[in-house]
Amino acid sequence: MTSSLSADAKDALARTPVASNHCRAALRDGLAIYGVDVRLGAFRTQRAAVARLAWSLLDDRKEHRVRKVGGTRLRRLPTYEFDAVPLVPKRKPAARCDRRMELRGAFLACGSLASPARGYHLEFVPPDDDATDRLISLLRAEGLDPKIAPRKGRRIVYFKDVDAITAFLAAIGASSAVFALEDVRALKETKNRIHRLVNTEAANVDRAMSAAAAQREAIALVVDAHGLASLSRPLREIAELRLAHPTETLAELGRRCNPPVRKSTVANRLAALVKLARAVG
Repeated sequence: MTSSLSADAKDALARTPVASNHCRAALRDGLAIYGVDVRLGAFRTQRAAVARLAWSLLDDRKEHRVRKVGGTRLRRLPTYEFDAVPLVPKRKPAARCDRRMELRGAFLACGSLASPARGYHLEFVPPDDDATDRLISLLRAEGLDPKIAPRKGRRIVYFKDVDAITAFLAAIGASSAVFALEDVRALKETKNRIHRLVNTEAANVDRAMSAAAAQREAIALVVDAHGLASLSRPLREIAELRLAHPTETLAELGRRCNPPVRKSTVANRLAALVKLARAVG
């Protein structure tokens, strides 16, 4: 069976035991509200573990049988289904734990989590407008602000912000998915930080090379106009060092001076040479 972050998260949640009866009822209602295909009168999912969970929560499960429907050319994964009467939504759960159980059911029934390598994306495709409005209300009760977009006559509910996605997954108990996303985020941030440092260093090198080239041109003008012998000893020394070591930094040139001088002193001497060159020009 195909494995992905979304599939692994669903399988893990489907196998996570729910102790209290009211939370089990909220989870059952969530699976029914968001997972029953009204046209077919059946609960449908592509995860075997989710099908087993939904079936196990039925009061009359002995009267139902889970069927495996083979995949098509476009949708190769098989579908698991069993007959179920569409649930008339009750009032939204008042208890926070029950709201989160219903949200867990919504994720298991109609949610999907994209691979973080392709970008952060969590979405739900509820079966109808009533289920969509109910889901949006439950998400907002958790302090989350989902986005809504039309798709093939339905409204999808989605998140692209990684903080909102991890907050939702943590709320429904999908800790393994949270850890996976945080690992990817940390890796991405580290790579981005390294890229920024490399780019900054490359830019600094480019600026230093451009400045060194301009300094050599200025020294050449001064030498042509006055000759090195006309310069003071400090200026003559730094001019000779810059011409002999065109790629070295100011700090490296300063260490070659006799006696060694600071980077700021080297910069001042080279600035004086550039000023002389401008006067010549």
